[in-house]
Amino acid sequence: MTAATTPKGERRRAALVEAAAKLLVEGGFDAVRHRAVAERAGLPLASTTYYFKSLEDLVTAAVEHHSKAELATGRRRLEELATRNRGVQATVELVLEMLLGPASGDADADAEAVLLRYERLVATGRRPYLRPLMRTLSAQLNELLTEIFARSGTPVTEAELDRLVALVDGAVVNALIAIDPAPRAAAARMLRGALESP
Repeated sequence: MTAATTPKGERRRAALVEAAAKLLVEGGFDAVRHRAVAERAGLPLASTTYYFKSLEDLVTAAVEHHSKAELATGRRRLEELATRNRGVQATVELVLEMLLGPASGDADADAEAVLLRYERLVATGRRPYLRPLMRTLSAQLNELLTEIFARSGTPVTEAELDRLVALVDGAVVNALIAIDPAPRAAAARMLRGALESP
């Protein structure tokens, strides 16, 4: 048993991953640096290179940790949905939570969080080491979204899901380009309109 596989080692590694995930959400990929992660975790700088063979490994673990936590939250929220139609608004809110992250109630903070999220998503394209993980996470997200729509009484095909996600992405990007202070509201309007149209 190595120090990295002891309970203490596993706790330290988990603390580093959690710290890196928080930095990733707050500041994007550039915020995830060995020193910043160690300081956030309250651990020695050397611990980042002891538990992770490279910064890429640490970033990958952070992305996976954050994404899996969001998926787990989405699954819990899905279990709250009745099998009967809960209405378009409930569906829109849950879908946007999965695609844009949770709403905080503060429009400025929400807009900044959405901007950071899309910056991270675009930046993953420049990180080939993340592609296998992103494909897996994307498939899991699509499965969850498909189930959300089904339990909300509006089942969708794979092609329809792709169209709805693209509609949300387009609304968000257009809002960000226009410096719209409420990209989430823009996405909600577009998604609601698509779900309410015959």
